[in-house]
Amino acid sequence: MLEAGLRGFLVSVSLIMAIGAQNAFVLRQGIRREHVLAVVLACAGSDALLIAAGVAGFGAASHALPWLGEAMRWGGVAFLLAYGALRFRAALQGDEALRPKAGGAVRLRGVLTTVLVLTWANPHVYLDTVVLLGSISAQYAPFQLGFGIGAGLGSLVFFSALGFGARLLAPVFENPRAWVGLEVIVGLTMWSIAAGLAFGG
Repeated sequence: MLEAGLRGFLVSVSLIMAIGAQNAFVLRQGIRREHVLAVVLACAGSDALLIAAGVAGFGAASHALPWLGEAMRWGGVAFLLAYGALRFRAALQGDEALRPKAGGAVRLRGVLTTVLVLTWANPHVYLDTVVLLGSISAQYAPFQLGFGIGAGLGSLVFFSALGFGARLLAPVFENPRAWVGLEVIVGLTMWSIAAGLAFGG
């Protein structure tokens, strides 16, 4: 149970770490110290719902279709390898930098609308949380619940650190080299998880 929870935590954090519009928005709000708690809860809460759907769905489907777990295992391996390769490509391009837009304070409603659209309108969130985390959780039967709790906790910890720690990171991530380093770390983590799935099952 503990191992499943820990793996869920690590996989969740690794997937969320990939640079995207949602994370950039959370960082910007954190740097501005504007509605940070609401943004963190919106992101983590959305992930929790999607993770629960993935874990529950794959748990039920694996009983009806015994081959599904193995098929999704190798699908997950392929997805992680491709996702890691994208992170390495982004690192090679190396032109990202955090540049929060200047401007006045935004109302809470506008901030929440933006972060929810960035979360739920992104097709990758469904691949990451519902499909990928759901398929990986099936490898930890009968401890899928522990995996799901760990994954949800990973999301909450990551977004809390990102939002509330953003002010400290602002000078660092104005430098494109910092983004390059983060992309490399994410890519290596993705490939490490893929290897664990491929050779540990």
